[in-house]
Amino acid sequence: MPRVRKGAARTQARNKLLRLARGYFGTKSRHKYQAMIAVRRAGCYAYRDRRARKREMRALWITRITAACRMRGTRYSLFMNGMKLAGINLNRKMLSQIAIDDPKLFDKIVEQSVAASKATPAK
Repeated sequence: MPRVRKGAARTQARNKLLRLARGYFGTKSRHKYQAMIAVRRAGCYAYRDRRARKREMRALWITRITAACRMRGTRYSLFMNGMKLAGINLNRKMLSQIAIDDPKLFDKIVEQSVAASKATPAK
């Protein structure tokens, strides 16, 4: 049986790897072995950071809502509890956007939230 060499397949695999490593510094974008290491490492970071981004965005929304609540004389935790009691179902992303874009509407939401939390007796 004749010996089979990879030929075109090997070149295609190398070119695919180097395309993935385009833009990397130094040998990481030019040499196959270094590119393979760099691409694998980059993939791990990309996978991890796609999840971390979601946490960071939620923290940003909460920070914005907290700042908006403090400007209106209440606390974030009381505001969120009052919203739950008032039956207002808005997520944190929407609340932070409302606080930035439409302060008058956010004032009304805060009023309803504070009223609902005061109407409920404390335990």
